Amino acid sequence: MSTPLISVVDDDASVRAAIENLLKSRGYIVHTFASAKEFLESPQLDETSCVITDVQMSVMSGLDLVAEMRARDYDAPFILITAFPNDRVRAAALGAGAIGFLAKPFAAHMLIKCLDTALEKHRGGAGS
Repeated sequence: MSTPLISVVDDDASVRAAIENLLKSRGYIVHTFASAKEFLESPQLDETSCVITDVQMSVMSGLDLVAEMRARDYDAPFILITAFPNDRVRAAALGAGAIGFLAKPFAAHMLIKCLDTALEKHRGGAGS
């Protein structure tokens, strides 16, 4: 079984670095992107096993990124993170198909638990 590639999309460099360091310490391959546009144009798009993205980003939000990827028939799981959690955003994220929704700052073990769930659910899916 190959090592999962996790794509982290966040316009905050310190958040990208923290998540990248955490996930690499757990043995994942990690690619980071400063914007949804940068991710959508990347060669890693089709290789990505899970996307962790911020909800609030300029130009294209995390919710818009999920919608765009689903419109392209991209079925990898999404975990959305936000510094501004509320029930409306949580409902929109989960309604758009996100596997997880975490409020910043979040505990490392919560992100890992969410990622493990997302990867297991995706692995179990047909046609992946």
